[in-house]
Amino acid sequence: MSQPHLHLTPDAIYPFDARGIAKRFRRAAIFGALDALRAGETMRFMNDHDPLPLLEQMRARYGDGVEIKYLRREPGEIVIDFVKRA
Repeated sequence: MSQPHLHLTPDAIYPFDARGIAKRFRRAAIFGALDALRAGETMRFMNDHDPLPLLEQMRARYGDGVEIKYLRREPGEIVIDFVKRA
């Protein structure tokens, strides 16, 4: 019998480094990753700039369904937790 994968448990944090994704695929990859999250799971988003237009699109698409928490907001280094709500 196989063991359950630890990365599939609630409250897991999944890193997503947008810097390594081609710009033309980036939004689709981000929204695909967010859609795949289960309630209580977190996507830790890393980027080299503050993605304000993306955040507006997220608010329009998910409303209060995704919580946005900045962990680091410095020039050249942005880290945001996107937490999927129930």
